[in-house]
Amino acid sequence: MLKTILYLLWLPLLAQNPNGPSPEVRAKMEKQTAELQAILQKTPKSPLSQEAFKVIPPQAGWEMGMVSWVTSDKNGLVYLLQRGEKADPVVVVNKDGKVVRSWGKGMYTMPHAIRVDPQGNVWTTDAASSMVYKFSPDGKKLMEINIGGQPAPCRNNFCSTTDIAFAPNGHLFISDGYANARILEYTADGKKIREWGEPGTGPGQFRLPHSIQVDENGIVYVADRENGRIQRFDMQGKFLSEWDQYGKTFGLKLEKDAIWLSTQPRNLPNLSPGWLIKVDRKTGKILGYVEAAGNHGMDVMMNGTLLQAPGPNNGPPWIGVPQIYKKASNH
Repeated sequence: MLKTILYLLWLPLLAQNPNGPSPEVRAKMEKQTAELQAILQKTPKSPLSQEAFKVIPPQAGWEMGMVSWVTSDKNGLVYLLQRGEKADPVVVVNKDGKVVRSWGKGMYTMPHAIRVDPQGNVWTTDAASSMVYKFSPDGKKLMEINIGGQPAPCRNNFCSTTDIAFAPNGHLFISDGYANARILEYTADGKKIREWGEPGTGPGQFRLPHSIQVDENGIVYVADRENGRIQRFDMQGKFLSEWDQYGKTFGLKLEKDAIWLSTQPRNLPNLSPGWLIKVDRKTGKILGYVEAAGNHGMDVMMNGTLLQAPGPNNGPPWIGVPQIYKKASNH
């Protein structure tokens, strides 16, 4: 099962480059990893304790599959987006691990990212169908956006949207990274404004834009995953700068004057051990980190607790175990 999961995660990249990276690119990846490890050795670890995120099955036969992404709301509820068939795709859990509600059965092909917007609404992306859904906190569908522009058929169910972010003016920014290499902007009511980006390694080009955030100043942060960098833009898509020292980043989450990265060494297979890294948004310098495995989606709760999914493997069948990183005062 583990080999199957890893193979499926690598398939989109094999389609782009079936022969794998060139010796020159591989050497660059290994150099970046060595430099990142050197930076981390000089950086204090964040004072957070790690434990598995507890979910109590609500009934017999209920079971989650791989949790692709995780988010939370201002009330401390945690929203999991999972890919198993024995539970609804969206699962909402309280601090005690009790499932308080769930929804979404039959709506998804490959659930990918889940986010809560400033108004408390819940948004999800599908990596295969090109559908973005907006829900009320109790699971009522409020809007859907069909991003479109995907190849048909969708090979291996990875060809579409990866993440969504919310700008200060209420606009939506969506990363579309598996078959395309673009960022799309929509109004709050789902009307498309513009798109930008193209395949490549230069400024404003992408190789799998996998996660996105927009800060209070309108700066757009994009995890350009397979290029091993975070690119920064204004809201019109003008390139501002990049951070190219933090490895293969899967997930981003703003926290006050910082941004957290869910990342791993660029030269290793997906879901290899890596880190959650806290970066100063103004300087791009590292502020702290914790070691992590099974990195993909992440979130920061209102009290500073970190959430990470799918998490490390806890034995077959391989689905990962989401993790929670708490401050000592939370115990």
